[in-house]
Amino acid sequence: MKRYCACSFNFVRTMVKAYQGRPWALTVLFALILFNLLSEWPGNLPRPAFLDRLDAVMPDTFGSARQLLFDHFQRRSPRIPTSQPVTIVEIDDKTLEAIGQWPWPRNRLANLVDAIAAKKPLAIGLDIYMPEPDQTSPARVADNLPSTADDIATQLRALPSHERILATSLRASPSVLGAVAFDHATSTTSTDLLSSPILVHGADPLDKVHRFKYVLASLPELQGASHGQAMLNVAQEQGTVRRIPLIMGLGDKMVPGLPIEMLRVATGSPAVEVFADNTGVQALGVADVRVPTQPDGDVWLHFASIQATQHRYVSALDVLRGKADADRFRNKLVLVGLTGTGLTDMRTTALGELVPGIEIQAQAIETIFEGRFLRRPLWLKWAEIGFIVGFGLLLIWYVPRTNSRFAAFVKVVPKAYAFVGVTLNVLLFSICFVLFRYFGLLADAASIFIILSAVMGSFFSASLLANEAQVKTDAARAQTRGEIKRRAGKAHG
Repeated sequence: MKRYCACSFNFVRTMVKAYQGRPWALTVLFALILFNLLSEWPGNLPRPAFLDRLDAVMPDTFGSARQLLFDHFQRRSPRIPTSQPVTIVEIDDKTLEAIGQWPWPRNRLANLVDAIAAKKPLAIGLDIYMPEPDQTSPARVADNLPSTADDIATQLRALPSHERILATSLRASPSVLGAVAFDHATSTTSTDLLSSPILVHGADPLDKVHRFKYVLASLPELQGASHGQAMLNVAQEQGTVRRIPLIMGLGDKMVPGLPIEMLRVATGSPAVEVFADNTGVQALGVADVRVPTQPDGDVWLHFASIQATQHRYVSALDVLRGKADADRFRNKLVLVGLTGTGLTDMRTTALGELVPGIEIQAQAIETIFEGRFLRRPLWLKWAEIGFIVGFGLLLIWYVPRTNSRFAAFVKVVPKAYAFVGVTLNVLLFSICFVLFRYFGLLADAASIFIILSAVMGSFFSASLLANEAQVKTDAARAQTRGEIKRRAGKAHG
């Protein structure tokens, strides 16, 4: 084993030193390009099976660096809202203190839906799922009464259930119920959802989108009464939300995310349209709105700071007591969600802010209304790879040349390498930031920086080994000259 390691080490040393380090630099260049592709494989290429095994053991350095860079861009230039299409009715601490703990009886939730519907919104989305019967319904209460209260029990069973009351409210309003997809089954999950039709134009993208087997949804009676069903899932990477799927797979069918389903209900459209090709989903359409997506049906969110969106929140207590301004609801998309302490699903955005889960849905809808999408199209990935290959080969050809003007400049100015490197990288990151801010394009300057820096570093390694060899050669020559002088001195003596 030691002999094998020594041979491998000697081979690498020889390779680094050979031809002024060019073969080693080429190896570094294309190996890192492969690892970069592993973290973001282009959808128009078949992915070899062995790459999945390699990806499982390799750290996702490029993916992490890419995400951190895009987060930095957002923090430098967060979205400034220019419209207010969404109002959030929050079941907050004030509401819970006055009305009672959560979960509420569903007839009380029906009262809230009726109060919102009376203000003429375009759609009402509930970030709430109700998979189990309401135990406070009259018939359920009657089942728990003693036999001595048969008369009361009979009267209670004659009353409508709380599910029926809520179903009536959902049917009378432009309502959308939320659901959550799961990869595993639980006692309350099912395998189907009563969702709106999906009309596909082009290739079937079911195998490209996020696909799940199970869903946690509301009772069938409530699903049948509402005007839409939608998934509430978000894409979370390393604890941060950067994207949200607008379309997902549930078993063998596709189902919409909450933002696109809210638009469908608001416009009275019969179906969500999916425009796809062999690479995956290209866009989603509702009425005359076209939303460009990533091939997996996700959209990157350009987040606005929570400080800029606080005005969209209205306490449910104010709505129930008739204190909320009707203008905040008329012709708006209204989301109902939990923000009370200990109840809400808090998420971290790309801005580093901790926000309620319902805020993510609101920002997605707002982004669609404003048409300010962040995009990372397939051609941009190939443009980055082309630039890395082209510039990397230029470095490999030019840097080792000892008779070039740059080499002469380096001899005169020892810190020229550092100066040129810093200048080029500042220029690279500046160009990518401009593409982000003014065109909504997510260009991966981080991967370009890592790979080209590694190529330059490979020449530095070759230079160190060459200097080491030169030092050893000079030492050997000095030792030889010393030995000759010593012998000549003896002979003279």
